[in-house]
Amino acid sequence: MTSPEEPQPLTFGEAILPIASLILLVALSYYLFGDAGAGGPNQVALTVATMIAVYIGWRRGHPLDQLNQAAVASVGSGIGAIFILLAVGSLIGTWALSGTLLAMVYYGLQILSPNFFYVTACAICGVISFSIGSSWTTVGTIGIGLMGIAANMDLSPAITAGAVISGAYLGDTTSPLSDSANLAAAAGEVDLYRHIRETALTSGLALAIALAVFWTLGRPGDFDASAKMTAIRGAFHMSPVLFLPLILVVGLALFRLPPFTSIFLGALAGGALAAFVASERVIAFANAGAGAPGWLAVLKGVWLALASGYKSSTGHGVVDQLVSRGGMASMLNTIWLIITALAFGGVVEKVGVIERLIGPIIDAMKSVGALVSALVAAVFATNVVTADQYIAIVLPGRMFKSAFQKRGLASVMLSRTIAGSGTPTSALIPWNSCGAYMAATLGVATFSYLPYAIFNLASPLLTIAMAFAGVRVLREPNAREQAPAR
Repeated sequence: MTSPEEPQPLTFGEAILPIASLILLVALSYYLFGDAGAGGPNQVALTVATMIAVYIGWRRGHPLDQLNQAAVASVGSGIGAIFILLAVGSLIGTWALSGTLLAMVYYGLQILSPNFFYVTACAICGVISFSIGSSWTTVGTIGIGLMGIAANMDLSPAITAGAVISGAYLGDTTSPLSDSANLAAAAGEVDLYRHIRETALTSGLALAIALAVFWTLGRPGDFDASAKMTAIRGAFHMSPVLFLPLILVVGLALFRLPPFTSIFLGALAGGALAAFVASERVIAFANAGAGAPGWLAVLKGVWLALASGYKSSTGHGVVDQLVSRGGMASMLNTIWLIITALAFGGVVEKVGVIERLIGPIIDAMKSVGALVSALVAAVFATNVVTADQYIAIVLPGRMFKSAFQKRGLASVMLSRTIAGSGTPTSALIPWNSCGAYMAATLGVATFSYLPYAIFNLASPLLTIAMAFAGVRVLREPNAREQAPAR
């Protein structure tokens, strides 16, 4: 069988085959392996689906070297996310070694109540993420501490992760400091602050719903943390000084340093703090041998924590379980997942799968509500297929722009719809870079926290509901709506 000399459009069956294959294989992986599917089986499923897409593209006239270049370019676009994952892994390792993680848990147990923990966690993450404009930094710092507190309160890790993610994505969607908010505004070619004002309505309602749900999920009753706090004090010396790495990361984020730089400097700060306040612990962890100089043993211990994480052996089960974690190596399965997902996304975008599936839908939409619903569905589908929220913001925005213009709709409606659906739903897909990051950082599988990521679920649904209800359906001045082509 030979391929045409020039690339040909895909048939509907050819376009749907790679997507259907991926969904079927991932579903089978989940059935056979459960949450362990992220440790390899899902990556195999993505690789097989990629090869199916490559074959279809080759049949339709796309040279194999161009398909290879598309996959490589797509993976290259995720290098930033991969390095952030490595930085977060190293941060967790050194913060565990220094006691920063335990300090967050120790003082959190004194301040927070299990009755209101979920709603408080959501609110705290919302404030932090709006201030710094990054869900990833929020989850990788405050979120980790909140997960530790929840574990010591015997609260649900899935609900806690949902609360953390719900709050964290408020900033990603609505903060003027957020790169995804800026990208959504650029996709609609609208002023950033006009875009933020419109997005704030949907995001504010979604956050209010999330807070209400987490309030009702709070567990009433007495909670005695004295035994766990005694165990923590017996293993680690607790002091507010241990919060210095956290303060450094938040401060660097406020000064708009790139997330990788902020987080990795925070990891190095955690290692330096461990060397100063707990050098005996670092030396014992390094196991460098009796003849090694003290400074060299300390260097080895910090280096190990950055690379492979900290392994605690205090004898206190609660403490050892909480701080035996981290290291760049802990993120390798997630990076593997992101690489295979991005390769799949690059190939299906190159061969025109998304355009073939979405084009007829746009033409069929007759009302504003239907058009907005189609855009939300297209953004979510792009998040699923390409595994990248930035592609899910840019590509559907480009495809739907003319349809919004023909109906006389304001460009800010396009950007608001993209922001309300593209950014939040990226965390709900296990192989999307955002979903993979959240699961790896918080230690909770995507499908486990998904029902409790209330903000992320409510935001796209509210976007659709507002369009059908005619709320904030904005039109360009002097624009005349054109009937959609039949």
